[in-house]
Amino acid sequence: MAVKFTGLTALALIALGSFVNGLLVPADKGPSKKLCADGVTRVSDLQCCSWAAIRDALIADVFEGVCGEAAHSTVRIAFHDAIGFSKTQNFGGGADGSMIAFGDIELAYAANAGIDDIVGDLQPFADAHGISYGDVIQFGSSVALSLCPGAPTVRTFVGRKNATAAAPDGTVPDPFNPVTDILARMGDAGFSADELVALLASHSIAAQDEIEPTIAGAPFDSTPDSFDPQVFLEVLLKPTVLPGGLGPGQGEVMSPLEGEFRLQSDALIARDSRTACTWQSFVTNQALMASRFSAAMGKLALLGQNTKNLVDCTEVIPASPPATARSATIPAGKTKADIEASCASALPALPTASGAPIVVAPVPPQ
Repeated sequence: MAVKFTGLTALALIALGSFVNGLLVPADKGPSKKLCADGVTRVSDLQCCSWAAIRDALIADVFEGVCGEAAHSTVRIAFHDAIGFSKTQNFGGGADGSMIAFGDIELAYAANAGIDDIVGDLQPFADAHGISYGDVIQFGSSVALSLCPGAPTVRTFVGRKNATAAAPDGTVPDPFNPVTDILARMGDAGFSADELVALLASHSIAAQDEIEPTIAGAPFDSTPDSFDPQVFLEVLLKPTVLPGGLGPGQGEVMSPLEGEFRLQSDALIARDSRTACTWQSFVTNQALMASRFSAAMGKLALLGQNTKNLVDCTEVIPASPPATARSATIPAGKTKADIEASCASALPALPTASGAPIVVAPVPPQ
C-alpha cells in the first residue's frame, strides 16, 4: 500500500532522510550524501557544507544558543524584508535583503522601527562570511526557529543575490491597520487570509519594543521562548489591563495579563469572520499551527526568487527541541468564560493553570 506524506510529516522525513526501496535511509547515511571537509557533515549538495559552519556561527555569535531577542528579531526581519513585494504592481525584490542593503532608506519606515538592532548584528556577520544579505536573513530565520521548542523546520534555500533597490514604504502591514487593509496587502504579495494567520504564529515568540518603549520586551503571550499555541488563546481572552499604564501606543489595545502586550491587529484578526476560525483552530493543535506556519514561511522566503538559481540546504537546519505544549492552557485566574471566541465551532475543553494570576515577564535584551 502506497503511503503519502504531507505537511509537517513530510518536512520531518526530509530531516530524517529518504525512502529507498520502501525503507527510510537516515539523512547522513544515504547513498547520495557527500562528506564535507569537516569529516562529519554529509549533504546532498556540497555547496551546503559551508552553510553548516555558518549555521553554527549564527547560533553561537548572534543567537547565543537561545530562543531569545536576537532569534525573535531575525524571524521578524525575515517577514519585513520579504513582504516588500507586489504581484500586481511589479515592485519590490521580495526576500532579497534590501532591508540591510538599503537600510538607510528602509529602516526609516515607521513599520520597521526597532529592526536596526538585528541589522546591526546580521550585516557584519554576512560581510564576514561572504554571504548575501537576503541569505543571512532567511537562512538566519530558519536557524533562529530551530532554537525555539516546537518550531517547525522551514524549507531553506540559499544563493540569493544582493538587492538592487529598496522596497517602497507601506508594504509592511501596521498593527493599527484595519483587517481589510491587512488582507489586501498580504493578498497583493500572494498570501491568503489563512496564510496570514499561519504567519502570525511567529507572534508566539515575539515581543514589542517600540510601540510602548517604557515596557520594551513585553511579549505577545506568556511563553515567548516556546513556539506554542498560547498566543492564539491569550489574544482571545477578554482585555483587562494596559501594560505600562502609559499607553495605549498606536496599534496597542488592552491585554488580559499584566506585562503582556496585545497588538490591535492581532485582536481584530482573531475576531474577524474571515480569519477567526483559522485563528481558533490553532488553539488546541500545535502540530497544525507549526505545519501551516512552515508552509507559509517557506513561501515567504522565496518571494521574488527563482529556486532554479538557488540551492536547497534545508538539511543543515537543526530540528528544534520538542514542543512544550500541544494545546494552549487557560492562564491562572482566568476561566473559559473569559474567552471571546468568534468562530461558530466551539472550542473543546482546555486545561486551566492553577495558582495566582501571573505577571508576564519581559524578554531580556541580548
